[in-house]
Amino acid sequence: MKTLVTIGRGGTGKSSFVGLMTKCFIENGQSPLLLVDADPDQNLSEMVGIDLKAEGKSTIAELIVKTFITKGGTTVGVPPTERIESKIWAEGLYESDNFDFLALGTKWVEGCYCMPNSALKGALASLIKNYRYILIDSPAGLEHLNRRIASKVDDIFDILDHSKKSVDHVKRAQRIAKEVEIVYNNFYLIGGYRFPSDLANRVEKSLNFKYLGKIASDKVLDDYVLNGKSLLELPSDNLAYTSVKKILVAAKYL
Repeated sequence: MKTLVTIGRGGTGKSSFVGLMTKCFIENGQSPLLLVDADPDQNLSEMVGIDLKAEGKSTIAELIVKTFITKGGTTVGVPPTERIESKIWAEGLYESDNFDFLALGTKWVEGCYCMPNSALKGALASLIKNYRYILIDSPAGLEHLNRRIASKVDDIFDILDHSKKSVDHVKRAQRIAKEVEIVYNNFYLIGGYRFPSDLANRVEKSLNFKYLGKIASDKVLDDYVLNGKSLLELPSDNLAYTSVKKILVAAKYL
């Protein structure tokens, strides 16, 4: 089991990349997968054709509020980790033939959340043993991974755009990873659809991380995203899809 985290500034194409990775792994027999949408914008479900509300599923944040905050009694009876794990299985986990899906959500309350966060990490540690890959669509920073999901991942993919802020984001992410003790094997750079290809060698040398390739700009992909169509239904010869496939080959996943 490997955990792959995708980060980057807003609008770089993180969710599209995770959706296309999902398609690559499925078509190459690399399942079962667990997709975790940790981004507050919650775009990943749409990228893979899931309507959580229509499926009667709740986000992890909603389950935590309902289990530990609304109903109370967090230290009585069934241990907190077991309580939230049973809720995730029953009410939070969307299941399909090749992948399952969880969304963290955004409804975090003020005050100490140590016990619910600890319970969630314990529950997820048990859940993820069932999968070949865990694909996490993360917000720009890595802080929440250590607090809410995991302190150890395999590879981190940072999607770059054409701005100085994007380059600065990589440096910040590396610093935060050290500060919150996120352990990882590889930190990879990937060019988003707006990233100039001729800057690849420059950013690779200046940031001292391996550049794996660029996500191709593609009008068909844009149309799918604009109309809320699942990226899993893209033709296998689609330009954006084949570019992500090459990136995964470079990372030695295919």
